Amino acid sequence: MANAKPAAKTAAKKKVSKKAPKKTLKEVSIPKNYDPLKDKKGYMNPVMLEYFKQKLIDWRTELLKESSETIQNTLQETELQKPDLADRASAETDHALELRTRDRERKLINKINSALGRIEEDEYGYCEETGDEIGVARLEARPVATLSLEAQEMHERNEKVHREE
Repeated sequence: MANAKPAAKTAAKKKVSKKAPKKTLKEVSIPKNYDPLKDKKGYMNPVMLEYFKQKLIDWRTELLKESSETIQNTLQETELQKPDLADRASAETDHALELRTRDRERKLINKINSALGRIEEDEYGYCEETGDEIGVARLEARPVATLSLEAQEMHERNEKVHREE
């Protein structure tokens, strides 16, 4: 019975093998004004993969920069030391909100890193559950997506059913 799970994973991996053979991304340059939605060279071709790779790297860089700025501001601010209780409570609330935001961004950075790993493994753009194409429009809107729209909707429906029970 222990082999049932790996067999299911292997079957899912085999579905993902619909994609084209792996190509080296280092040799690819993205044309100016490139639009992956208008690319007719095939799904997840080298230019498209490089486009999404750069998009993910830029997004991660921006998030890390913002996080670094938050740390610097937190270390420099002394608002939490204010004598007025209302001012201190307001500053603490702002600080807690900022920390919660940074925690969400930390989780997003992990998702970005996973997506970059899938690009390197030539699995990016394919649904983790079905092996089907996720779709360029969905990846353009959410570059860290791991499920096709149909699989995501099914996942959310199942979540809702289990939540109501």
